[in-house]
Amino acid sequence: MNATVRPFLIDVPQAQLDDLAERLRKALYPNELAGVGDSYGVPGDRVRALAEYWLNEFDWRALEAKLNAYPQFTAEIDGEDIHFLHVRSSREDALPVVLTHGWPGSVLEFLDVIEALTEPESADQPAFHLVIPSLPGFGFSGPTRSTGWNRYRTARAWAELMSLLGYERYGAIGNDAGSMIAPELGRIAPDRVAGVHVTQLFSFPSGDPAEFEGMSGEDMAALGHLQWFHENKMAFNTFLSQQPQTIAYALSDSPLGLLGWNVQLMGESLDDEFVIGNVALYWLTGTAGSSTRFYYEDAHATEHPSEPTTVPTGLAMFKGDFQSIRRFAERDHKNIVSWNSYDIGVTGGGANDAAGHYAAHEAPQVLVADIRKFFAQLG
Repeated sequence: MNATVRPFLIDVPQAQLDDLAERLRKALYPNELAGVGDSYGVPGDRVRALAEYWLNEFDWRALEAKLNAYPQFTAEIDGEDIHFLHVRSSREDALPVVLTHGWPGSVLEFLDVIEALTEPESADQPAFHLVIPSLPGFGFSGPTRSTGWNRYRTARAWAELMSLLGYERYGAIGNDAGSMIAPELGRIAPDRVAGVHVTQLFSFPSGDPAEFEGMSGEDMAALGHLQWFHENKMAFNTFLSQQPQTIAYALSDSPLGLLGWNVQLMGESLDDEFVIGNVALYWLTGTAGSSTRFYYEDAHATEHPSEPTTVPTGLAMFKGDFQSIRRFAERDHKNIVSWNSYDIGVTGGGANDAAGHYAAHEAPQVLVADIRKFFAQLG
């Protein structure tokens, strides 16, 4: 392995855990109107229940041990220390893949698919070597030390990381922000990226009325879903795209504040362990604020490739999550070879729930099957 790649082990000081518990015990809750549900934002009863779980039931040391059971490393890339899990398959024919999470998720998103992807039960199923990095400014990659860490710079860093690991040809898998970064990795390294598999293709109407002619009822419903999200849930995106530092003071000083802010995008169908595990990871690594800078950097990016991506692309879309529309996606990605939609039957908290957004955790068998099928067809 390259000398710049260093082994890494998680060992959070007990003093940090004690301080966290004390802050949770002394947490101050805001006033809340009666009978408004979630129309004003994340309701207090949910935050209180999660905070109590965090304080009284959640076991960080158990999660720490679970992560430390996998080989972890850091590598300095483009001036930043990038943390990643590197789990190799025993199969000689395994394809290397880099899996990228988003916000407010983390590498924890992919823990439930590691075994199935690296060591499939059947020799007929493809196997993979997994590289699972923490985004710059997220988790154990630590706060970023420089500006400009948008999707494009991150994709270039991933290309360098895979090269450092000696992988000449590999696949890219992504969710959320990872679904923006993975296609860009394919764009900058089309000779190396065998295929891109994502759970969202973030392609939107261009403003040309002709794009809407002959749209199916299904696509119109998807467009309606996107419009609802834009009108009801996009405030975080606008705020973080403009003033991430302003909210960073509250997020970095109060675990309750961080919990309330992050769970706005973690639906009620998710189990408490997963929700708190992700929130705790941000808190204990001091990246509650730096992680939100991704939105600012992406909104202020000066590079905007106009040509569509060309590498084979596959989509595994989940009902309740972002609904991609194929006619828009094919404008931005000209080699879509797989397009599948799944309903995992989770009703949860209704429109705010976005069931299936964390598919690798919520429906790992479904996602793994789609990933296998996609890369198998590429040969």
